[in-house]
Amino acid sequence: MTLAHMWSVALVGLEGHLVEVEADIAQGLPKTTLIGLPDASLSEARERVRAAVVNSGEKFPDRKVTIGLSPATLPKTGSHYDVAIACALLAAAGVVEPVSSRRTAIIGELGLDGRIREVRGALAMTLAVARSGFERIVVPELNAGEARLVPGIEVYGVRSLRQVLALLRGVEIPDEPAPQAEPRLLSESLTRVPEVDLHDVIGQHEGRQAIEAAAAGGHHLFLHGPPGSGKTMLAERLAGLMPDLSTDESLEVSAVHSLAGMLSGEAELVSRPPFIAPHHTASLSSLVGGGSGVPRPGAISCAHRGILFIDEAPEMHPLTLDTLRQPLESGFVEVHRSAAVAKFPARFMLVLAANPCPCGMSGVRNAICNCTPQALARYRQRISGPIKDRLDIQRQILPAGRGATETESSEPTATVAARVQAARDRQSARYRDSPWTLNSEVPGAVLRRDFPLDSKAQRLLEDHYSTGRLTGRGFDRVVRLAWTLADLRGLPQPSLELTHEAFQLRTGEPLTPLSDSRPLKGRAS
Repeated sequence: MTLAHMWSVALVGLEGHLVEVEADIAQGLPKTTLIGLPDASLSEARERVRAAVVNSGEKFPDRKVTIGLSPATLPKTGSHYDVAIACALLAAAGVVEPVSSRRTAIIGELGLDGRIREVRGALAMTLAVARSGFERIVVPELNAGEARLVPGIEVYGVRSLRQVLALLRGVEIPDEPAPQAEPRLLSESLTRVPEVDLHDVIGQHEGRQAIEAAAAGGHHLFLHGPPGSGKTMLAERLAGLMPDLSTDESLEVSAVHSLAGMLSGEAELVSRPPFIAPHHTASLSSLVGGGSGVPRPGAISCAHRGILFIDEAPEMHPLTLDTLRQPLESGFVEVHRSAAVAKFPARFMLVLAANPCPCGMSGVRNAICNCTPQALARYRQRISGPIKDRLDIQRQILPAGRGATETESSEPTATVAARVQAARDRQSARYRDSPWTLNSEVPGAVLRRDFPLDSKAQRLLEDHYSTGRLTGRGFDRVVRLAWTLADLRGLPQPSLELTHEAFQLRTGEPLTPLSDSRPLKGRAS
């Protein structure tokens, strides 16, 4: 037999494509040719495979060898094709029966001594293989934990090329030393929030109300105030208010984290909403995703179905911050590179925290601000108007008053999370026949048509829109937020007062009853 094939997987973003790995051994001078649009790391597989085959006790063919990766028009990147290439080559040489390769996909990087190293994206690759109807997949042992999270497919974790060949031959699998997990240097943006409780926050009633509404409806949030007032404390406790991910959401999020290298060998599905907090000096590509060749997911995709928290938001480069505009609306990001176009999910909750000015004291009672008016204007303009217009809730967080003490009773995370869960259950029931689950996801046209406000609440928002206090986008976002407030209170529809409260949360105005507000033109006082 001089021609054989095996199967592997190519990832473009999170989309997996089956790749047929063919090996042909022909007469001619000894030479190994790799075709099928390989990148630099894949082109080096020729030398890795040669050394691994020889050091595993097999004979490398001393003839002309051609290895093809099909479809040839799909760019191939990464070293996870190594094991499939080696197996196809040895099958062509008659060492392994080609029939044994059917319905089996193989991924893994080879060491020069024949060991099989772990690879990124094993969960996403296993999902693609399972959906294609394959019966089993062979993965590095360190990736077996995450691969077994996918139902309906047999997963074989292997340590060396010798074990893979024994598996394909149907003989007893030899024992090999346990692999050592390589240390991973994850970026600061992929650090998870520690276990914290809302009970630790003293005072800050309006801030607590803001994060509760944000968690209940999936609304974007902007917290601003002087240093040390509690903005970061509130943001870190927001993740604890959100319910666990569903099974489909867990698989989706876990696949992104696998591709980003965030899942360990003893992997479990990501069951909690992720909390991703990039430093304000993060680059554009680290936030959105990118890299040479086929792009990798960035922080916004790692925060999918969770929270992206940017502290000291005005200190981030404005162009980097403005790249969030499109993902905030669409829920995904497309990264275009010369080699491929990768699409990553990015439906996250954005939380920004900012000081009011460079010195942090502007607008604080009994404090002296040393910033000039020009410095104040420049600092506030670093967060652009289009970004602010996409933030549903804006709250000023001031230091707790002198009356607030550590003995003051405040609700713990568990109590508030129960209200959030009840509010989300009401939303799920309301949108059960639609593709949406949260108020923040429903298009404004659908809300106005199928879930309209009463006439008084509608008139209130129309007056705000006509006077320029609301944009068209802001109008829809206030309606969504009003529905969230109604769900938190167990009401069948937002009232006039709740709509007014949603408007105040949206614009950052102090929360006051509607009767205390100045009447607008066209509305009865």
